[in-house]
This record gives sequence, C-alpha cells and structure tokens, in this order.
Amino acid sequence: MSGAGLLAGPDGGLRCPWGLSTEDYVTYHDTEWGRPVHGDDALYERLCLEAFQSGLSWITILRRREGFRKAFADFEIAAVAEFGPADAERLMGDEGVIRNRAKIEATLANAKVLVGWEPGELDALIWSHAPEKRGRAPRSTADVPAVTPESTALAKALKKAGIRFVGPTTAYALMQACGLVNDHLAGCVSREG
Repeated sequence: MSGAGLLAGPDGGLRCPWGLSTEDYVTYHDTEWGRPVHGDDALYERLCLEAFQSGLSWITILRRREGFRKAFADFEIAAVAEFGPADAERLMGDEGVIRNRAKIEATLANAKVLVGWEPGELDALIWSHAPEKRGRAPRSTADVPAVTPESTALAKALKKAGIRFVGPTTAYALMQACGLVNDHLAGCVSREG
C-alpha cells in the first residue's frame, strides 16, 4: 500500500483510497469491509475467499463471489464437507471460481475439519484473536499493517486445528474484512458506520 490518505467519493464523502478504484469496491468498502461477521458458515466463506485471494487482487475474488457461492454450496460447511474427488474435478473446470487445485483442495479439506467442530467453535476461535481496540485510527494506508501479532497467533491456531492455506497475512485480511479490526482511515465515512 502507498501512503495515501482519504479521497472524496462520488457522493463527496471521504473514503479509504482503495475503496474508490471501482464501483464494486465502493459498495464493498461502504457496506461490508470492516463490519463484524459472525457465524461459522459466514466466517468459513470469508476464510476461503481470503485464501483464494492470496496472490491475486481482491477485486478478482469480489467479482466472482457469486460464482464461488454457487460452486461451493453457499459455503455451508456441512454441504462442502460432503464434496469428494469428483467435486474437486468439477471445480477445477468451473470458470466461476479461481481454478487453483491447492486452494480448492484446502477449501474442501477445511470443511471436512470444521464439520466436526461444535456449532460456534470457529466463530469463537476467530473472534478470540480480536485485538484490543486501538486508541487511534490509521491516518494513511501506510499506517495499516499487513501482519500483526494477533493475525500471526490466529494463523497458528487455525493451522494447529488442521485448517490449511492460512498464514498471518491471510489471517489479517480476514480480521479486516470481518470487523475484528477497523482499518478504515480516520475520517472515512465508513469508519463509524
């Protein structure tokens, strides 16, 4: 990220600069990113999408999200846990998703792990790594970290539990997307909303 600060959006409101690069980003920035997400299936979806995003632009994933949902049974853990080798091959041919075998196999393997967990256990594990609220908001994108001690601990906890394809950077992106941290810049219209 560069050191950019807030920029005026189409309505004149100040926003994080990344949130203005496409219309899709404006909607995502204003209505989803940084808002608390709870529920095992919802968090499983975000965890999977962040893993698929690894090495790619988030806009690539955002624009294919409906394709991912269709291909992965709306990310219902119990449904995806039933997927087998034929489903993995089907997914490798599905143009609505990122056709990366390692990421697809991790998504299926993670569902098989999570289906054995108690309801709410994934939610509790992820949210137990939410840091103490910061005293001040980031002033520029240069103030937003890519990795934190909490994201490193979350990645380690998920890996120890058998979850694949999640490192500290992916864990921090998950924390940002799901509202465990609020990295909207100071003065952003979405910071408090």
